[in-house]
Amino acid sequence: MIEGWVLWAAIAQVETVEEPGMLALLTDADIIVQGVLFVLVAMSVICWGIIGNRWKVLSKAQSETAAFLDAFWKSRRLDQVYDGVDRFAHSPVAVVFKAGYKELTSFTAAAPQDANAIQIAAEDNVVRALRRTRTVERSRLEQSTAFLATTGSTAPFIGLFGTVWGILRAFQKIGATGQATIATVGPDIAHALIATAVGLAAAIPAVMAYNYFNSRVRALSTEMDNFSDDFLNIVKRHVRSR
Repeated sequence: MIEGWVLWAAIAQVETVEEPGMLALLTDADIIVQGVLFVLVAMSVICWGIIGNRWKVLSKAQSETAAFLDAFWKSRRLDQVYDGVDRFAHSPVAVVFKAGYKELTSFTAAAPQDANAIQIAAEDNVVRALRRTRTVERSRLEQSTAFLATTGSTAPFIGLFGTVWGILRAFQKIGATGQATIATVGPDIAHALIATAVGLAAAIPAVMAYNYFNSRVRALSTEMDNFSDDFLNIVKRHVRSR
């Protein structure tokens, strides 16, 4: 019975030892480690803002593209599709159609009477308009995603720098005190490991989000390319029937 009380008192004494909190541990860190942690946290916050924004933009782009393509292929007149194209303002395919249709109508209205000249010039102008608009739309869809790739590739190394610095501080204390106790080197080792963890926490979601968004942008780019080819075929039939 007495031994049980002694054991319980020993456990209670161990439990009452206060461990430094995470905030206290960070505020006690070296200024270099704190700077590394600040940079990594800032990069992570920016990445999550980009992730939320790109998710919203790409979701709207895909849903409105599907709706626009459905309306386009159900309609038999390009002018009717053009009249309602503003309903799909977030769809890159709808923007490509709008640019191509504008180029087609503006050129054919002022085109010369030579049918061959009309056909060649109209097709060339529409091709350039479609290509230019596809490039602009792809850049819009990819906006800010390069920062995700940058964070994914650099954040672990930034964290590694903080880790190395923390370990160097630990070895400096060992050299200054001549003691390699946990109390001496423990805080600096903890700071080093925190820098590594924060670097990975910033990099992993950034890489995953970049790859995911990149695949969605590629899918939309394929839709734009396929639609451009189909639209050009329609333009050729339209021009030749004049």
